[in-house]
Amino acid sequence: MKEHVDSPNAEDFPLPDQKAGSANSETGIPEFDVSWLGLVDAGLSGWYLNDSDEVFRGVHISADDVVVDVGCGDGGAVLFCAQRGAEVVAVDIDANVIADIAARLVNSSARAHATHVSDSDPLPLADGIATRVICSEVLEHVDDPSRVLSELVRIGKPGAIYLLTVPDPLHEAMQKHVAPDSYFEKPNHIRIIEREQFAEMVRQAGLIVQEQTYYGFYWGMWWALFWACGVELGESHPILDNWNTTWKMVLKTRRGLELKRKLDQFMPKSQLIIARKPQVDMSL
Repeated sequence: MKEHVDSPNAEDFPLPDQKAGSANSETGIPEFDVSWLGLVDAGLSGWYLNDSDEVFRGVHISADDVVVDVGCGDGGAVLFCAQRGAEVVAVDIDANVIADIAARLVNSSARAHATHVSDSDPLPLADGIATRVICSEVLEHVDDPSRVLSELVRIGKPGAIYLLTVPDPLHEAMQKHVAPDSYFEKPNHIRIIEREQFAEMVRQAGLIVQEQTYYGFYWGMWWALFWACGVELGESHPILDNWNTTWKMVLKTRRGLELKRKLDQFMPKSQLIIARKPQVDMSL
């Protein structure tokens, strides 16, 4: 459903508030190994906040929650929520991905867990089961985003919180210049979703948009450089290593966090919406 590294894995790496060393008193950025940079940057954007148990800033996870992650990829969000004792359900089109996540959930802290191989149209889940629904970097892949969104709404309880992301159109415009043609062919990205279009899609599905924000300048540049390197995902290359070192140095400057926030807004990799399902059917 999505590229292998779209969602950094919160289980495998430390974030700024855990195990990463003491923070610099001037910048607030902790010491960390550069190999953790992608997740550290995600944490600074609001992902995987261990101290407050928020899978993303404003989306709190507790043992009372039922979390469904549709297009779960490597399972970073699912495993973060499992660590909080939530009931978790992982859905992805890739059977190998699901098999790996299922094995990792066996010894997790989740009070219950399930996994499904599905293209999400329809979802193999009952109506109104989830208090939290996550769908990250999926809608740009599917034939009919409105039908997938309808399924996401169907499985949420009244009042459920939704965490939805798609690539930002500016990032995708850059990819048109640097990525191979296959990037915009099935099973990869088959549409570019504009910012207001994304919000309108979510509203048309019956959800209330609470926040729309943007993040991932670091990852956007990483992908542009990745195509230039000609390596496989997971392989090292001096260009990518040097980009990581440069971005770490930027973050550790006195105005590093301010610059990151401005660049995340100007040229993000992804756009993110936090939405809520109404307590009552607004169509009645």
